[in-house]
Amino acid sequence: MSRNSRGLSRTLFRYIFTEAAFSFLVAFLFFFFIFFINQLLLMAEEILSKRVPFNQVLLLLLYSLPAIVAMAAPFAALVGILMAIGRLSSDNEVLVLLASGFSYKALYIPVIVLGLLISIVSFIANDILLPIGTLEFGKLYRKILIASPALELESNTVKRYKDTMIITGEASGKKIENVIIIDRTSDGERRIITAKHTELLSNTAQTDLTINLYNAFMQTFKDSNRLDYDYARSRVLQYSISQSNISQVFGSIGPREMSSADVRKEIIKKQNAVDDRIENKKYVILENALRIERLIRNTAEQQIDWNTISQQKTALSNDLKNLQDIGEDRNLKIYKLEFYKKFSIPFGAISFVFLAIPLGLFARKSGQTVGFGFGLLIAVLYWALLIGGQTIGSRFGYSPFWAMWLPNIMAISVGTILGLERIRR
Repeated sequence: MSRNSRGLSRTLFRYIFTEAAFSFLVAFLFFFFIFFINQLLLMAEEILSKRVPFNQVLLLLLYSLPAIVAMAAPFAALVGILMAIGRLSSDNEVLVLLASGFSYKALYIPVIVLGLLISIVSFIANDILLPIGTLEFGKLYRKILIASPALELESNTVKRYKDTMIITGEASGKKIENVIIIDRTSDGERRIITAKHTELLSNTAQTDLTINLYNAFMQTFKDSNRLDYDYARSRVLQYSISQSNISQVFGSIGPREMSSADVRKEIIKKQNAVDDRIENKKYVILENALRIERLIRNTAEQQIDWNTISQQKTALSNDLKNLQDIGEDRNLKIYKLEFYKKFSIPFGAISFVFLAIPLGLFARKSGQTVGFGFGLLIAVLYWALLIGGQTIGSRFGYSPFWAMWLPNIMAISVGTILGLERIRR
C-alpha cells in the first residue's frame, strides 16, 4: 500500500487537532501570564502606588485583556504547535502514521485548521475588542486622573494639556515644589506662572484638575512685543485645567484605537490630502521654474542678475525637497503601518504553522521541551523583526506592507522549504 493511498481519518484528525490545541492552550497561558504580569507591573508603578480604588484597577486590567490576547495568541500558536509536533515526532507517532499509509497531509490539515481558527479569533480580538478596550481604558484613566491628580503630576516631569505646559519639581503626595506653568490667556497672550509651593486639590465632582499655587508670580505678555508685559504676585492662586483639555490629550483616538475599516478610511482621507498638497507644490515649482526661465530669456546676457537667479534656483531646490517630504508624510505611514499590523500579527499564527510543523518533525528526544525552547527563540526573533520593520517603515520610507508582513512571509517561506525537504526524504 502506498503512503498516499489512505484518505484523511476523522479519528486521526481529531487526535492531532486535540493534541495541538492542548499544547496551544498551555503555551497561551504561559504568554498570557507573562504579558499580564508585565501590565500589572506597569500599573503597580503608575496607578497602584497612588492608592487608586481596587475596583477601578480591576477594570483597567479588564480593558487591557484584548491587547494581551491579541499578542499572546500568535506566539502561543508557534510554541504550542512546535511542542505538539515535537512530541508526536519524538514518540515515533509520526513514523507510525506514515507507516500506516497516511501522508503528511494527515498531519498538516488539522494543524492548519487550528492555526486558521487561532488567527480568526486573534484578529477579532485585535480589530474589534482591542480598540474598544483601549478607548474604555482611556476614559477610565481620565476619570481616575481627575479624581486623583497626583497620579499625573509627579516629580520632575513636563506635562502638556492643549495650550498648557506644567513643569514640576519634587512631589510628595499632593504637594509639589517649584512649579512652572506656561499657557495662554483668553486674549491670546502668553502667560508664565511660577510658584515655590503647590497643592493638588481633590475633586469629588470630577470636572477640572485644580491646583493651589502659594507665593505665586505671574507674568503676561504678547508674542509680538515681549517688552510690553504685566506681572502680579499672589499669596494663593488657584489654577484649573478643564477636563476637555485633559481629554484632548489622553482621549485622542489614534490608529491603534480604530478598527481596520476605520483606519483604511483615514488612510484614504490622508492620502487624498497628501495628493492635493503634492499637486499644489508642483504648481508652485512650475511657476518658479518658469519665472527663472523668463528672467534669463528677457534679459540681455550682460545685464543678467545672477544673484537673483541663484536665489530663485535655491528656492526651487528647496521646493523640490519639500515635495519629496510631502510624499513621505510620516503620519500617513504610521496609519499604513498600523493597518497592515492589524492583519500581520493575528495571521502570524497561520504563518507559524508552516514553520512549526517541519521544525517539530526534526525532534528526536524531549520533543515538547525542545519545541518550547525553540519556539521562544523564534518568537523573540519574530518580534525583533516586527519592531525593526515598524521603525524602518516610519523613519526611513520602507514599504509599510513589507515592514509588517516580511516576518510572516519569511516564516511561510522557510517552513515551506523545510516541509518540502522533509517530505522528499
